[in-house]
Amino acid sequence: MALKKKERLFNFPNPIDNDYLVGHANTLKAFTDAWKNKDIHPLHPVWMLCGPRGIGKATLAYKIAKMVYGNVGDFFIVDLANNIDDHGKPKSDAKAISVHTVRAMIERMQMSSMSGRWRVVLIDSVDELSGAASNAILKLLEEPPRQTLFLLVTHQLSNVLPTVRSRARVEKMHPLSISELHELCTRFMPDTEISSEILKLSNGSFGKIANLKATGGDIIYEELLNVLQNKHANASDIMSVAEKIAVSPALYGIVLDALAAFGLADLYPIATMAVADITRLNLKAEIAIFKIIVEAKKCL
Repeated sequence: MALKKKERLFNFPNPIDNDYLVGHANTLKAFTDAWKNKDIHPLHPVWMLCGPRGIGKATLAYKIAKMVYGNVGDFFIVDLANNIDDHGKPKSDAKAISVHTVRAMIERMQMSSMSGRWRVVLIDSVDELSGAASNAILKLLEEPPRQTLFLLVTHQLSNVLPTVRSRARVEKMHPLSISELHELCTRFMPDTEISSEILKLSNGSFGKIANLKATGGDIIYEELLNVLQNKHANASDIMSVAEKIAVSPALYGIVLDALAAFGLADLYPIATMAVADITRLNLKAEIAIFKIIVEAKKCL
């Protein structure tokens, strides 16, 4: 019997608590070598870990951070989970990391400047910094404080200010291989069947597999494919799938995945913009997704 959504429980650790890194050996070795030889060749103060979502960039960043500050130095995390507003109150539901979060981090850094130990600033992710927050980080990077390492996680290099990018050592991290995905699935979802279709759909991102399995998105994706392939599917069938996808923004992407699976390249850019408009224009998600599916069926 298929699991109900509320029964789909998986133990996916937060990157800060996860010491199990799979892949990215070259990037880890590059930093480890640089760290070991920092007395001979000064360590570059800004490392940017760039690559698709869900491949382990944050896991690697935290692993490097722990290596550097060694539980005795200072560690500063800038992310949406620790976001604050102009009154210093939590603002974790925001879509962008505020400048107040960055300024608060800088103040704490200044207070720790006399410790004489290494400090690490981890930003996850640079893509989510507001414009003002990006500029505040840029000013900090123009003259990086002594014995401070900046780890910048970014999902899309083009989203990063060129001036920030120019001050970083950019490490491009690649999607995980099928065998690496299998290894992670075996560890974190040992009793769950992962179809070859889901492995292909993940595009090398374990995070995408984890999200699909945790939300029931894999089952909804199969339903979407069936509706697209079924010549007798009616408006009610299409709306039923659209409503399931509309439940979470994390599922919107499976519509685009389905278009790619059917080779609907001409429709893809239009659909991408339509999906983005759901959030940007606060549209009714089920209606927008319904329209995309209808257009896709016309092309098949």
